[in-house]
Amino acid sequence: MKLTANVIGATGLVGKQLVQQLLINDIFEEVKVFSRRKTTIVHPKLVEHVVDFKSKITWEDLLNGDVLFSALGTTLKQAGSKEKQYDVDFLLNLDFAKQAKKNGIKHYVLVSSVGANSKSKVFYTRIKGELDDAVAKLGYENLVVLRPSSLTGKRSEKRLAEVISIPIATFITKFIFKKYRPISDETVAKAMIKGVLFPSGNKNIWEANEVFELAEKS
Repeated sequence: MKLTANVIGATGLVGKQLVQQLLINDIFEEVKVFSRRKTTIVHPKLVEHVVDFKSKITWEDLLNGDVLFSALGTTLKQAGSKEKQYDVDFLLNLDFAKQAKKNGIKHYVLVSSVGANSKSKVFYTRIKGELDDAVAKLGYENLVVLRPSSLTGKRSEKRLAEVISIPIATFITKFIFKKYRPISDETVAKAMIKGVLFPSGNKNIWEANEVFELAEKS
């Protein structure tokens, strides 16, 4: 059976890789991207919707098919404030998840974060955990929440902290704390797709080390 995918966060590190993989996967016959600006990709399977995320009327009726993939997220630096980051990482994601369910989409795949916990005292991991909890209540036939560790890949902008920390983390986690070893954008994207192709019943959350395992499913 051929599937139609919807993607938000397609211009980010994981989102870009996800779209590329979906376009070469024969199971997906249409890949719909919702974003503020167009990608540079040209492909017969790709349908791009340039929308105003804050204006639901611009996208709510376009969200249909089989799967909603979300790699949508921002940083505090990019957002400018905690309130604006919350608007993107929690409210906007939840709006799309709710509308997709209302429109009959059966699969929802979300990229969360290692350490996500709605009880966390750390703002970022708390809002990620709050979103994980909220989407779990929506009643999707197949819900896949990935909690990857530090992401590696070619970003459009260099992040100094990652340039310094990721090589160190990669070395250390070879020996201890293997669960927290960095993971590539390509591997996370593979896991997102495998989460749809190989539904896991009652298992909804894939922790950092388990994301690698999901990516290798066949």
